[in-house]
Amino acid sequence: MCKFGALGSRRVSPCGINGGMGLWQAVGVFLLSAAVMVRAGSSLAGYADQIAERMRMSRLFVGTLMLAFATSLPELVTDITAARAGAPDLAAGDLFGSSMANMAILAIIDLLYRGTVWPSVELGHARVAAVAIGLTAMAALGIFTQSTLSIGWVGLTSILIAVLYVLSIAWFRRMPLLARPGLEAPRIPLQKSTGWSEKAAQLSLSGLWFRFGISALLILLTAPIATLSVKAIADSTGIAQTFLGAALLAVTTSLPELIASIASVRIGAYDMAVGNLFGSNVANMSVLLFADIAYTDGPMLAAVSQGQVVAALGAILLMSVAVAAIVGESERTRLRKLEPDAIVLLMIYAVTLVAVAYYG
Repeated sequence: MCKFGALGSRRVSPCGINGGMGLWQAVGVFLLSAAVMVRAGSSLAGYADQIAERMRMSRLFVGTLMLAFATSLPELVTDITAARAGAPDLAAGDLFGSSMANMAILAIIDLLYRGTVWPSVELGHARVAAVAIGLTAMAALGIFTQSTLSIGWVGLTSILIAVLYVLSIAWFRRMPLLARPGLEAPRIPLQKSTGWSEKAAQLSLSGLWFRFGISALLILLTAPIATLSVKAIADSTGIAQTFLGAALLAVTTSLPELIASIASVRIGAYDMAVGNLFGSNVANMSVLLFADIAYTDGPMLAAVSQGQVVAALGAILLMSVAVAAIVGESERTRLRKLEPDAIVLLMIYAVTLVAVAYYG
């Protein structure tokens, strides 16, 4: 079985990309795999938007569940691999770091489109964010208490988080829309219907589902390659793996969220874009169960360094600021050049990464 090297060491995988690949080769592999994820992520947004249109489904729900699940596949594959290799800190760090990176992506979208996306989305995103914050807090509490309560070798906290995830999805499906009364959505120049997006509009519903599945499969297959190439780069440059999980690896596995969300905004599916990011943070916490199952030495959260609590609290802080900014949006000055909420989010993200590097 192919395994990651020991945490904090320069020992590398005997059967993976690290074994015989230099720095620049690893960079090339990463760029190629990232390009595949970019292409697949863009396609996912178009197919999901068409499915929502044909099935008369809320784009908030489609983004929160369907698109978020597909773009969270890299975290699933990466963290199962890390847990099986006996690297629980790498797995947990990737999940918390990915949740942090998703909020940075939300800030980037706000900056790219000059604050016109946040005021146009439903207030129902606050409910999704509340669930993501609650599940992340439960995971942080499990790490802090080092609880060994388990069913078999799987931690009780991970199981409870997964159960609450399933219940929350049922809640999201039934919750009513919470549009902003009296607020006209700002106009954003939309991407012309060309290339794959034009073809998506011509596909049957079954064809859309098939293409959506193929795009998700591409992400699933490409994620481990991108992950191992990032690890090879880290090993070659001497970057510690304790920082790798919450920073480099998290950013890599968040590439599909970045591309899918930007693509969603470009085709006018703003709720799907924001729902994808908050929904991915909810899905990230459900991945803990699969990682815990793969980690057979006992409850995984009990084996994770308490320094990971810093990353978890950082994710909670970022989500709190983001949802407060979105809910608080009202009539805004469209012409201002800087968006203070987005700037604050990016500053918090940067400071939290420094704290993770220091305490991790």
